[in-house]
Amino acid sequence: MSETLMIRAAKGQRTERPPIWVMRQAGRYLPEYRELRAKSKSFVDFCLNPEMAAEATLQPMRRFDLDAAIIFADILLIPYAMDCGVHFVKGEGPKMTPLKGADDVAKLDPADMGKRLSAVGESLARVREALPADKTLIGFAGAPWTVATYMAEGAGSKDQWTARVWAWRDPESFDALIDKLAEASIDYLAMQAESGADILKIFDSWASGLPEPLFDRVVIRPAKTIVDGLRARGITQPIIGFPRGAGPLAEKYARETGVDVVAIDQGMPLVWARDHLQNIKPVQGNLDSALLLAGGADMDRSIDEIIETFSGGPHIFNLGHGITPQTPIEHMARLVDRVTGHGR
Repeated sequence: MSETLMIRAAKGQRTERPPIWVMRQAGRYLPEYRELRAKSKSFVDFCLNPEMAAEATLQPMRRFDLDAAIIFADILLIPYAMDCGVHFVKGEGPKMTPLKGADDVAKLDPADMGKRLSAVGESLARVREALPADKTLIGFAGAPWTVATYMAEGAGSKDQWTARVWAWRDPESFDALIDKLAEASIDYLAMQAESGADILKIFDSWASGLPEPLFDRVVIRPAKTIVDGLRARGITQPIIGFPRGAGPLAEKYARETGVDVVAIDQGMPLVWARDHLQNIKPVQGNLDSALLLAGGADMDRSIDEIIETFSGGPHIFNLGHGITPQTPIEHMARLVDRVTGHGR
């Protein structure tokens, strides 16, 4: 079987046009998603219902000529499987029992994680069976640092203050938490690869604002552990790393983690990313989600500028972060048509 456009780009090949998919492409901007979501009593139940999760994953693929589907799940399913009390409050986001230190970290037991998250594997298998052969299926996990920030705070936070202070104040116990999450991520991502995922992605959504020594410890080190661990298990699928907001430290991330593709956020200057990242790895990104919502001539110009800037090497088109619920469907359709029209 020939490789998909997305796989070829992820492996470092220049393609006739950039493949496109969009972070959070299965979600609240689609009326069919909202209708489906209303049938489940909780968000976690929805994620762990293979029939519903597979349907949510496939919905945007039916509307748009996207090159990849990303499995419908959540970055906090690993702490859910570790009995951290993960739940989602409407209008507030994720909540869980916060960890207080070394004793709480020692109690974390990922032993039953595979069983508790097996539904994600079933969802992937369902989607892979339904997807056309020329479409790529993406599995993912939250990066240890990003997941740890929620576990330390018991919720999301603007500056990840609790986790940052803990990482400096008690590095031994915090690094133990990071290590447990890295090992759990290896198991989880390996299961996804074995269940039908063609590409894997590590989302480090809160990698911004860290001084370099801490970035090395909590972002680069665990990402390398995960990549090395997957390769040691014989998992050969390309891996995308997304150190959101890393700025110039993204170059170090690209060189040292072993990921195959580096995803960039909308704040990353295009020419800098071309000169400092694309000469090392394929890049993915980075249209501003707000510009997709706004639409119009500025969006068209930005799409063309991104494609032109990265045209000399492998590039996967995406947003700089997830699509927002308020985004008009016609803007998404225009984005996909404009990207897929390049190279014709």
